[in-house]
Amino acid sequence: MPKMKSHTGMGKRVKVTGRGKLVAQQAGLRHKLEKKSSHHTRRLTGTVEVSKVDTPRIKKLLGR
Repeated sequence: MPKMKSHTGMGKRVKVTGRGKLVAQQAGLRHKLEKKSSHHTRRLTGTVEVSKVDTPRIKKLLGR
């Protein structure tokens, strides 16, 4: 049986915390920033916990 390989692209986008939570950057901060208010773009900075619905799929891709 071959070894399970983690999805390298997902590994670059998601970080696993010490307690096993998945943390990722918020969406919507890459382009079309002129139409978004500065208040909105400031709110999108930083990382947030991945939703519970996506967590099992991402953990499978990470090999956890």
